[in-house]
Amino acid sequence: MADRRGQLASRVRDTLAEALGATRTRLSAAQADLTAGRERLARVQRAAAAVPERVGAQRDRRIAEIDARYSTRIAELARRAADAARQEAPGCAGADWAGWTPTPARRAEPPGALRVGTVRIDGVDPVPALVPLLDAGHVHLSGDDRAGCDAVVSALLLRAVGRADPGAVRLIGYDPDQLGGGLAGFAPLGTAGLLTFVGPGGLGPLLDDLVEQIRRINETVLAGEYASLRELAAATGRRPEPWRVAVLLGGEELNRHERGQLDRVVRAGAACGVHLVVLGVPLPEDPTVTRVVAGVSGARIGGSAGLAVRLDPPPPATLVTETCRDVAARVNAGPPPTPFTDLLPPPELMWREDSADGLTAPIGEGPHGRPVRLTLGDYPPHALIGGPSGTGKTNLIFAWIGALAARYSPAELEFYLLDFKEGVSFARFAQGRRDPSWLPHMRLVGINVNTDREFGLALLRFLTDELRRRADAAKKHEVTKLAELRAVDPTGHWPRIVAVVDEFQMLLAGRDVVAREAADLLEDLARRGRSQGIHLVLASQDVRGIEALWGRPALVAQFTLRIALPKALRILAERNDAAQSLPRWHAVVNAESGMVEGNEVARIPSASDWETWSGLQHRLWRMRSPDAAPARLFDGDAIPRLADAPDFRALAVPPDGTAPRNPVALLGEIIDVQSRSASLRLPRAPGRNLAVLGTRVDEACAVLDAAARSLARQHPPGTARFSIACLDPDADPMARALYEDLADDAAWYDEETVGELMAETADGLSGPGSPHYLLLFAVDAAAGALAARMGRRTGLEQLRRIMHDGPERRTHVLAWWRGVARMRADLGGPGARTDQIGAWVALDAHGDELGSSLYPGTGGPDWYPRPWRGLFFDRAVQRTGQVIIPYGPSR
Repeated sequence: MADRRGQLASRVRDTLAEALGATRTRLSAAQADLTAGRERLARVQRAAAAVPERVGAQRDRRIAEIDARYSTRIAELARRAADAARQEAPGCAGADWAGWTPTPARRAEPPGALRVGTVRIDGVDPVPALVPLLDAGHVHLSGDDRAGCDAVVSALLLRAVGRADPGAVRLIGYDPDQLGGGLAGFAPLGTAGLLTFVGPGGLGPLLDDLVEQIRRINETVLAGEYASLRELAAATGRRPEPWRVAVLLGGEELNRHERGQLDRVVRAGAACGVHLVVLGVPLPEDPTVTRVVAGVSGARIGGSAGLAVRLDPPPPATLVTETCRDVAARVNAGPPPTPFTDLLPPPELMWREDSADGLTAPIGEGPHGRPVRLTLGDYPPHALIGGPSGTGKTNLIFAWIGALAARYSPAELEFYLLDFKEGVSFARFAQGRRDPSWLPHMRLVGINVNTDREFGLALLRFLTDELRRRADAAKKHEVTKLAELRAVDPTGHWPRIVAVVDEFQMLLAGRDVVAREAADLLEDLARRGRSQGIHLVLASQDVRGIEALWGRPALVAQFTLRIALPKALRILAERNDAAQSLPRWHAVVNAESGMVEGNEVARIPSASDWETWSGLQHRLWRMRSPDAAPARLFDGDAIPRLADAPDFRALAVPPDGTAPRNPVALLGEIIDVQSRSASLRLPRAPGRNLAVLGTRVDEACAVLDAAARSLARQHPPGTARFSIACLDPDADPMARALYEDLADDAAWYDEETVGELMAETADGLSGPGSPHYLLLFAVDAAAGALAARMGRRTGLEQLRRIMHDGPERRTHVLAWWRGVARMRADLGGPGARTDQIGAWVALDAHGDELGSSLYPGTGGPDWYPRPWRGLFFDRAVQRTGQVIIPYGPSR
């Protein structure tokens, strides 16, 4: 990889060098041809003037021919010179001041030479006169035209600032005579730290500092790998250091040390982006020094015998001030993000990395332009990300996921992503209605789960089960780590797992059973997950109030990789305040548990907007395996549909066409990692009835509707009866729709006829009969009607008998009561037994209302009601309740 990068860099350097050399050669040749052509034309004209008068007509014709020939030649040479100048000084580097505007060079594009005037040729448009500066050398000014020298200085500095990204050019002024007045127009740059002045007597320290900057860049940035910053930028597309332009406008005589330092800057500065623009201080002879002589009789580039030029007027003062003010404002707003593509490998190298020993990917660019890498493996095993709202936490997660997904295939890496804050940013990783693509590595995406902490708990339980499975496999093969397991079991599926939980403090908030179990599971996963390739990434805006986490120092100690965004609190060590001064688009990366010595500052790319991300996701999606399945998307704000549930689609009539022995009623979607339905089996066993408890009409009707439709799907027509009794006008539309869809197998009852239903059903319990399901909507509303005697018993007594004896005779009651107390009253009073209620779904009924008669233990379940959620408990198969989401209306 390194060799290939080196070869690529070498080719880029050679190409750039050839192009620049060819351009300069063309420009020099054109200028030389122009001079020679004009001299030849002058000789011809002098010779013509000496021709005798007698050949006047012939002479004039000959002169005209020669003049036309050389004029054409001069025009052609001038055109070639102008073309060469445009190539050498593109955009604002060579434009005149009318309509001038900054045009920063593109990434890795050389800034080019800078215009200071024009070369005038009779009858031909002026050709720009250029001076190399940035990444090229130094400029020495002399002559008796001080105004002309000042104009050259202003032009060079303004064009240099305009050809660079905001903040990429820093000016240092030494102006002992005018005390900075010569650079007054550039003063707004000082507000952004881009212009500093050195006072009288400060030239020596300034030269010492420039020499130190050159030494540092050579040792730590170029580091022997590149010959210059220009070469580094061409090879990598990054420029890690700004250009430093020292403007020396006169001064005292240099001593021996200062002269030596100045010589060092001249010799080595250009390669390190350190340049001099000098007036009144002699510079040594060096190929990197361009000399401009500005005299009252004219100006020349290249010394007194160089190319004659007409200097441009100085740039308008308002243009200088406005440009510098705009640049300073951009810099003060913070540096822009790096391109997201910087994090990605070349297309041909995607999915080539092996995750056996860990996961490594860049997250951004360091101060010297080198990538800052994040690693998850044996050490560090887990990461903690923190930063206030608006500092780029979601963007950083996107960047990290993208960098990893581009390097490791889905066979090497799987993601589980959970977002507790409101929003759908992470939904793009899963398949959508408008965009069919998904990230192939993603196995789970949970969004809008801020009120569904149970989903976070389900994820931790799933990961714990996976950890146990991997540990059992490792024990079987007598190994301890994932890398060893993959070596001895190469055909097994053992990708590394990265589980990202954004705003994880929501999961640990409070002192209930969810928070306690979540903290226990987190601690176990953090402690044992590293060896089996399961990594946790927890992110939060503010972690000061998370008692469940910070009260467990052993848990926090496992998160040795800390990433602190600007103004983040308590992510790093207590006395590490590096994040407090970070600009936007930056983060402190620390793999040493937040200790100061582990700090690395990274500039983070912009990765979260859809246009930036979609290109990568679509590329990876097209690379997916043919049998790849999209991620499971859980949206806490969405209401699932029964028809879309995998468990519902799997239901079918038995192959022999008879009624099922153990029919299943589906009640809603479990808040779980897998898309599973809460199912109630209705075998011929005591207590196999269902009670729906609560006052929310739509949700109660939805539970009974899903139960009835899933049961009907398992019965051939004519083999089961569905008796529907609706006793609440608000529930009538949904109950009627269910009755109409069940067609000939359903019967309708209301308050006047519900008593007959009880009597007929109770009397029919003497024989085995066919499956019979009583769907009672708001059964407690019929208390008056059921209190009347139907034969020897009241309707309520018959209901109790049906619930007690019916299930063993394939008759099951699925009833909705609008309150727990009402249900108890219908079953015989507050002290009545509830054994006949084998399962229930509590909607807006609180846990303490259910009590120990319906729930094991004392005091009822730890349940707080919320919209479109229910607590399902089946005493035959469960020890604790399951939170479910009722399926939405079928119509």
